[in-house]
Amino acid sequence: MDPTATLSPERLLRRLEWRVVRRLDGLLQGDYRSLFRGMGLDFTDLREYEPGDDLRHIEWNVTARLDTPFVREYIEDREITSWLLLDVSPSMAFGPVARQKGLVVAELATTIAHVLSRGGSRVGAVLFDTDVRTIIPPASGRTQVLRIAKAVLDNREELGPGSVTDLGALFRAASGLTRRRSLVVVVSDFITAEGWQRPLALIARRHEVVALQVSDPRESELPDVGSIYVEDAETGEQIFVDTSDAGFRQRLRDAAAERQEALEGETQRAGVDLHRVSTDDDLVRFLVRVSELRRRRRR
Repeated sequence: MDPTATLSPERLLRRLEWRVVRRLDGLLQGDYRSLFRGMGLDFTDLREYEPGDDLRHIEWNVTARLDTPFVREYIEDREITSWLLLDVSPSMAFGPVARQKGLVVAELATTIAHVLSRGGSRVGAVLFDTDVRTIIPPASGRTQVLRIAKAVLDNREELGPGSVTDLGALFRAASGLTRRRSLVVVVSDFITAEGWQRPLALIARRHEVVALQVSDPRESELPDVGSIYVEDAETGEQIFVDTSDAGFRQRLRDAAAERQEALEGETQRAGVDLHRVSTDDDLVRFLVRVSELRRRRRR
């Protein structure tokens, strides 16, 4: 039996406040901008380029006309609206009993919503599998964090084999959620039907997008336990495999590495940072690693 099956939103939030948020406060000293917050949102003025300025802020039309590089200046909107796009598809039921991928999604969603809401942001959520399942309109405060946590935990109890996830449908639906530039955090294992790349790129043109890929080591590395049936968590299809075959296990590792390399290349081409978190990762170390990578990227 799953020991977390009866985990309540309040208990989950209290546990994360003590074990994750408290430690993050100490390590990041309360500065979560490099972790979740996007660049400045409201354009205010132009000025000449100075060494160290973000090259993405260069105003090319003015630069070409005056033959001197100019950059756009922004005022950061501290009440930015944030959206969490949360994968609750059947493949999230994979992983060790005590911490399946679905629980990692719940932990990430609750932690991110709590931190953003505490900083003054309004946070909304979209839960999806083969299509959009639930939309939670943006709001702030502890009640909103608990509302998001409850939605994810409730959906964990309903997980079962179904159709293949379609991230393309999600991204097309999400593109119409807001007209104003927002922070969009995608939490998914990216096990999906094809056709999601262009819709993601279109969202990334308008919004600050961060992608968190939830995985489990056993998806790419089967232990040697003899002949077993392996079930596709999305469709329920079963195949019989011999895990004692070293050649089979190597082919599985190679195929998984090839898929991961392709996924990272596709998200990069869409203009989105992809950060991979495993079911056996420490959440604090993972989020600090994300913070460091995003801080370096903005230099």
